[in-house]
Amino acid sequence: MSDLSPREEAERAAREIERLANPDPQPTAGPASLPPAGYWAVTKSATYAFWAALPLFVLYEVGIVVANGGISGGMGQVRVGADIWIKSFLNALGLGGGLMLGVVVLALGLAVWWRERHRRPPFVPKYFGGILVESLVYAVVLAFLVSGMVGAIFGAWVLPDLALAQMSEFGLGLQLALSIGAGLYEELVFRVLLVGGLFLGLLKFTKLDRTKAYIIAALVGAVLFSAVHHMGSFGDPFTLSVFTFRFLFGLALNAVFLLRGFAVAAWTHAIYDVLVVTGSFG
Repeated sequence: MSDLSPREEAERAAREIERLANPDPQPTAGPASLPPAGYWAVTKSATYAFWAALPLFVLYEVGIVVANGGISGGMGQVRVGADIWIKSFLNALGLGGGLMLGVVVLALGLAVWWRERHRRPPFVPKYFGGILVESLVYAVVLAFLVSGMVGAIFGAWVLPDLALAQMSEFGLGLQLALSIGAGLYEELVFRVLLVGGLFLGLLKFTKLDRTKAYIIAALVGAVLFSAVHHMGSFGDPFTLSVFTFRFLFGLALNAVFLLRGFAVAAWTHAIYDVLVVTGSFG
């Protein structure tokens, strides 16, 4: 049994997830702490994760409203599955509705601001442009790398656009909105909550070291990430090649999250999906 209070347990879990997303040793919070410096360290911070994710949130919410013909659609609108899961959970807690969602987002921003108060990174606007360029490079490289790996396994090249076939019946505007939302919400659910949560659980309840715990969590997360895209009324028909494509792409996104943090992982995912639905891969 742990001697820690529930609050102390929650703080410990938050520190572990932050450490998972930022494996480079940093000074602990305190008056003598120094903020991270340089593009690579700064853009992995929670502060940049929040500010870089905020445009994805706004673009997705506005795009969904416009593409679905107005606000009256509510939760009946076509939305990203991970978005529906999170908002259903908030509804169960009595935090549903557009106003309350805005309050939750604001609360997250304040929590990040308070958490990094002693070592808050500098706000450098050009770094956000760097995140976009870096994410674009990862999106293109990973798309063709994973396609090549699947092609080597199955003897046939699997084009990236086959991995989003469930959205082909929608208009381009809705496809773009869903692509942006997938980058934000699926990374939050599958990388931060699922993989991060499994990682913490394995550390707490098993004797695995950090490396083995993360590998297992990443594999389980990638399997579930791929599987959910074949479920529901808009799910893809199951084929082993497409399932494998998403599984490997999920593993690649885990690596991006671990090495470069949430901001780059979310934008990599969103840009990849946008490139797919616009036919940019040919």
